[in-house]
Amino acid sequence: MRLLRVGLAAVTCCGALVLSGCPDKQSATADAGTPEAVQAPAAPPPARFSLGYQAPDAGLAEISLAPDEKPMIEATSTLELRNSLGLRNYRVRLFDEAERAMVSDDDVEESDAGLVYRINLPQPLRTGFEYTLVVDAQTGSAFTDTLGRDVEELRATFQVAGEKEKPAPPPAPAKKKKRK
Repeated sequence: MRLLRVGLAAVTCCGALVLSGCPDKQSATADAGTPEAVQAPAAPPPARFSLGYQAPDAGLAEISLAPDEKPMIEATSTLELRNSLGLRNYRVRLFDEAERAMVSDDDVEESDAGLVYRINLPQPLRTGFEYTLVVDAQTGSAFTDTLGRDVEELRATFQVAGEKEKPAPPPAPAKKKKRK
């Protein structure tokens, strides 16, 4: 009988241990005892363009990119396009009034802060004429930012202040001398 009592006491102790178990790990809770909600990181804003030109007396001056505006700028040979994010599959072109692409020496700087695209023209833009800067897809119908989001095509038209330059007259043909 003594063995039965010892066995019964042992079973009771083991049962008490099993029922009490180890204490649960405390979860991180807010002030009211509710778990904290994890906030998803905010998506960066869409790509934003800005356009400037090298003004002779003021350094880099801003050109408005509003779609219904045609801003006036001073004659310049340097334009600078900036974007808040990097771009993929894009091209930048400058057109004259006759929709001909302008010859230029371009350079690009890409960084985490975005894109800087400089257009260096061999001669200053002509006074009185309109020009259009176009940023569109190099191949296909769309281009994207570095996050893979589609970016809308940019068409910015501006005019160079001043009287419209008249083309230089063609040189007069040389008169042939008559032989005597």
